[in-house]
Amino acid sequence: MKRILPLFIALVCVSCAGGYQALNRQADKEYLQPFRTDVPWNNFAKKFMYAPAFHFEPADGAASYLFTLTPEQGETVSFKASTPQAALSPVWDKLPEGNVSLTVDALDKQGKAIARVGERKFLKDFPFQGPYAGPACDYREAAIKGALYIHTMPEIQHWRTSDVPDMAYSHNTYPCKIIGATVRVECLIAKLLPERRENALEVARGAAKFLVDMSRPEGDPLAYFPPTYYLDKEASKRDWNKGKTMTLEAASAGQAFLDLYDVTGEKQWLERAVNIGRTYVKLQHSDGSLPIKVDFVTGEPVNEVSAMLHPLLRYFKRLEGYGYGEFTAPRAKGEQWMDKVAIKTFNMTGQFEDVNVKDLQLYQNLTNCTAAPYASYLLTKGSPSAEDLRNAADLIRLSEDQFAHWAYHEKTADGFYKRLAPCVHEQYHYEMPVDNSACNVANAWLDWYEETGDLLALAKAKAMIDNITRMQSPISGFTPTTWEWRDAAKNRNRTFWVNCSLSSVQILLRAADMQADFDKLPK
Repeated sequence: MKRILPLFIALVCVSCAGGYQALNRQADKEYLQPFRTDVPWNNFAKKFMYAPAFHFEPADGAASYLFTLTPEQGETVSFKASTPQAALSPVWDKLPEGNVSLTVDALDKQGKAIARVGERKFLKDFPFQGPYAGPACDYREAAIKGALYIHTMPEIQHWRTSDVPDMAYSHNTYPCKIIGATVRVECLIAKLLPERRENALEVARGAAKFLVDMSRPEGDPLAYFPPTYYLDKEASKRDWNKGKTMTLEAASAGQAFLDLYDVTGEKQWLERAVNIGRTYVKLQHSDGSLPIKVDFVTGEPVNEVSAMLHPLLRYFKRLEGYGYGEFTAPRAKGEQWMDKVAIKTFNMTGQFEDVNVKDLQLYQNLTNCTAAPYASYLLTKGSPSAEDLRNAADLIRLSEDQFAHWAYHEKTADGFYKRLAPCVHEQYHYEMPVDNSACNVANAWLDWYEETGDLLALAKAKAMIDNITRMQSPISGFTPTTWEWRDAAKNRNRTFWVNCSLSSVQILLRAADMQADFDKLPK
């Protein structure tokens, strides 16, 4: 049932209020609202869509503070506030998009400046301004083409006759993530395309068997966990990854085993997935947390960093759906940790297998890949509370504010935009538009729409999904992981991650099922 939430959204009848003009006005109004001003989450932020507030320290003897904003192009604007941590809402809509310099000066009772308490430079990014270009083809067609591109790769068909990966596709160095995604793609092929079912299941079983063969044995601290790293390729060869594993990666393999069980009915895959879940329960700390990275043999943490738990919570919830109520209490504990730590601090930090998380400062590497999926979890876990909805709204706003791009500001010397919008950048440490990131945020918008009926969220999601179809090759179905122009030599080695392409396939199938909802949007 869709709920109306006046605190966050004001639904607009687009058919009687100007179509996309009404949606754009709604977006502009929402961009004036700051979010999570209680913590300095934007210390490392470079750009904003929503009016920011900064945690500048107050000055002794100050009666007020003067905020002065000077855009690179346009007129300087200013306002006064009682605190140096005030949001820029009073002048946000008066600033043009582009680079901005901000100064904050403390004033005495006579209005004289007594100290400069803050300075920032940032980009005021382009807002949502629909409509955007529509899909290049039917969503289902794009999904099937994307899945078939993966399915027909020689390195994927290799699994039919081999029990080890073909390392010509070097990302196979990440078994849980990539080989797990391979299994999931093949299960989709088996369901969607009956004439390819036998072939797809041969591939899926071969890849799944490798994950089983590489897993830690029963009785070990990490029993039934496949590894994060394999051989000496890419990040797997780095000293700080050798012999280690990312704790939550096994959930990706577990999801693959569940998919294989669903499509074959073979109970060995369900049992394997359940045993992975039980190992997670044993590893879970009393406060609900888990370490981000551990020794693959001993299970001992290699640093003090805790994992963001959204993949595990989704996994536990899925296992509950098979009748395993034993995972309900551990999931609740994990939710409590996320609420008390991750949400409280709003530190949606990146936790990638190829980026070292040790010694990161708080908020130094935020990512949509934590924020948006956890928003989706909160919205879809069943009967979200008012607090869940507030948190989901903030997480979605963070994902758009920091990582979405509705347009770009600068062209190349050749006269075109090097990166292709609308899109979503992955993380602070990898400022690149990635298809999986677009899927993360679009999924969260769709979940928000389905919970609240907010047509603006639906319009934003559609714009992102439509651009997936435009990035995809209409000939081969190849869906590039990164959406940027490359010269011919570099393009021959364009980054392509099977797990990211799987995300595109999944959201395209979701879009196909939601066509009736998209038809509610103005043309």
